[in-house]
Amino acid sequence: MFLLKPFKIIFEHRYIIKSTTLSDIRTKYAGSLLGLFWLLLYPLLLLAAYSVVYIFIFSVRFGTMSSLEYVLLIFSGLIPFLGYNEALAASIPSVSANSALVKNTLFPIDVLPIKAVFVSQCTQAVGMLILLLALLITGKLTHFAFLLIPVWFFQVLLSIGVGWFLSALNIFFKDLQNIVTLISIFLMMVSPIAYTVDMIPTALQPFLKLNILYYFIVSYQDCLVIGYFPRDNVLLYLIVISLVMFTGGYWFFNKMKIIFSDNL
Repeated sequence: MFLLKPFKIIFEHRYIIKSTTLSDIRTKYAGSLLGLFWLLLYPLLLLAAYSVVYIFIFSVRFGTMSSLEYVLLIFSGLIPFLGYNEALAASIPSVSANSALVKNTLFPIDVLPIKAVFVSQCTQAVGMLILLLALLITGKLTHFAFLLIPVWFFQVLLSIGVGWFLSALNIFFKDLQNIVTLISIFLMMVSPIAYTVDMIPTALQPFLKLNILYYFIVSYQDCLVIGYFPRDNVLLYLIVISLVMFTGGYWFFNKMKIIFSDNL
């Protein structure tokens, strides 16, 4: 069955994906002065910048939330955005940057975007650990936090699907990564990271749902910080969108890969 084929690809090549992912993580931080400490420093610096702007400059207040709770709300939206953004940045050139592997008929090039997405999840993993510890220490951790696992799972599926699609397009459109970078900056500004859906005028709320980031950011905020099941069926929409993008991205990649070597 075609819907199961992309899952089968991951399962069949799980050892290659695991070994190449671990190798890339070690290589990525090996030459860095701070090494793996960047995984901790990067989200904390961005969180500090957000907090200063929205709490001390704009003086944003959300209902009965304290400043600490508001910072946690920002963090719960910021961390998955970073994970998704890094996944896109890594997966887009994952095929074009490995022309030797593409021309090697024995190597399963389908795993290149998958590996790129998995490597990019390191920042999100560290950030989520920090967030969970902060929620636990402040007594804000609820039983809805277990939803973190399925929400993250479908976020990764979504990222892989988009990665398959964009990495295939990048073979033919070399400016794609620059375009996606600009789009990501725009989506960061319009995504509900430093605010909730309730803070948006009712007339504008439907436009938020056009943003693919909306579904998993709201799911994280609701189940982790606000402490209830994700509102308005956003989790259901996330599952459907993720599966469609995952299978659709694989289908597109699979159709296009037969002509990759001729364009590299």
